[in-house]
Amino acid sequence: MMQTFPLFLSLKGRRALVVGGGDAAARKAELLLKAGAQVSLIAETVGGEVAQFIAEGHVSWAGCNFDEGDLEGMSLVIVASEDESMQARVSAAAQRRCLPVNVVDRPALSSFIMPAIIDRSPITIAVSTGGTAPVLAARIRAEIERSLPAALGRLARFADVFREQVRRTLVVPRARRRFWDRVFEGRVGELALAGDEIGARRELIRLLDGFRSEAPSAGMVHLVGAGPGDPDLLTLKAHRLLQRADVLVYDRLVSDEILSLARRDAERVYVGKRRANHCVPQEEINDRLVALARAGKSVVRLKGGDPFVFGRGGEEVEALVKAGVAVEVVPGVTAALGCASSAGIPLTHRDHAQACVLVTGHLKNGTVDLDWKMLSRPRQTVVIYMGAGALAQIASQLIAHGLPASTPVALIENGTTDRERRVVGTLATIDRQAQRAFLTGPTLCMVGAVVGLALARDQEFNFESRMGL
Repeated sequence: MMQTFPLFLSLKGRRALVVGGGDAAARKAELLLKAGAQVSLIAETVGGEVAQFIAEGHVSWAGCNFDEGDLEGMSLVIVASEDESMQARVSAAAQRRCLPVNVVDRPALSSFIMPAIIDRSPITIAVSTGGTAPVLAARIRAEIERSLPAALGRLARFADVFREQVRRTLVVPRARRRFWDRVFEGRVGELALAGDEIGARRELIRLLDGFRSEAPSAGMVHLVGAGPGDPDLLTLKAHRLLQRADVLVYDRLVSDEILSLARRDAERVYVGKRRANHCVPQEEINDRLVALARAGKSVVRLKGGDPFVFGRGGEEVEALVKAGVAVEVVPGVTAALGCASSAGIPLTHRDHAQACVLVTGHLKNGTVDLDWKMLSRPRQTVVIYMGAGALAQIASQLIAHGLPASTPVALIENGTTDRERRVVGTLATIDRQAQRAFLTGPTLCMVGAVVGLALARDQEFNFESRMGL
């Protein structure tokens, strides 16, 4: 959950109160003045920049002592006094009136947090850590400052001049988004940033004329691998497509953190499936993808892991191609690779495993139909997707076909995320251990000597020893 709700408050012509007379008060008063506020100040003593602001008439001095009546007509209150009793009194009085109040370096007494600010007016970027680490917010601000052109505000002001004309010319919202993407990424944006407004205007008008006569573009479906859960494992191309998609079609394996990377106004269609409980049949998903694309939408079909590794991506591609819909597949980090790396398990190893086999343990008609003889060969790693519901049968079959009962097994639930849990045992014990651990999230099963190798290297890997089971 977000610790605070980000909000940009218009203070132009509104009254704001600053309590305090030192350097911190001067910084806050300066920011408020820059936002167009009418600033009043209460302090026993003033000096330096605060005194200068008062002398020049930028700030009005409201006296030495605070009274609750001083809040009358105020839109915002900032306390920059080191007097703790004053901090508490002003905070309580402001919050009784539902006035936004910030007490410098006292988040517990504040109803809003002052962020680190990147000012490229009219573009304003705010960075907040919820009051927990202001220095970290400042470091993030510095990183963003370095990445943004100093003249970025000029580009925003230029776009504002043409905003209404573009809205009247291109009535379809998707067409307007495509147009502005071309403006900001292409020649128009370059000229505007360089200060050549005449050249930028000429190029924008030419581009707008082209869009006016352009036939509506056909929709397209992108099958995008969302990876095993960690948003940092998303590919750059997947991230870019999420920012441009009109519609997201996703299942339960796609994390909230990854969904949050998409455009806020993108339509979201949930087609989640659970073991033995298919929320939306695959045929219906195929039909929906085709219908969305034919409606001219840019569709991202987000699939956990990789679309072509037990993700039924092949079936969806076949359906789209048969319907004449353009489709692109964007690979993702499949669960086997992500979970193995997160748990420190090498899927192959010169001394222990010369092969890696990926199979699905998904039940069909109450049985698991696998090539048990092939899976029971020595010196290989077996990774079983969707096998948590059939662990007892999987383990007994592998033992029956020649694998020692002592073969190490790892179960990894919610791999690569901060909710990751691991259970380590053997073919003989893993089903009982899994039942005791109550694994409910997406779980991957790994079988082979490499699991024991990782366990020997890192004893904390053992879920039972850490959780006291």
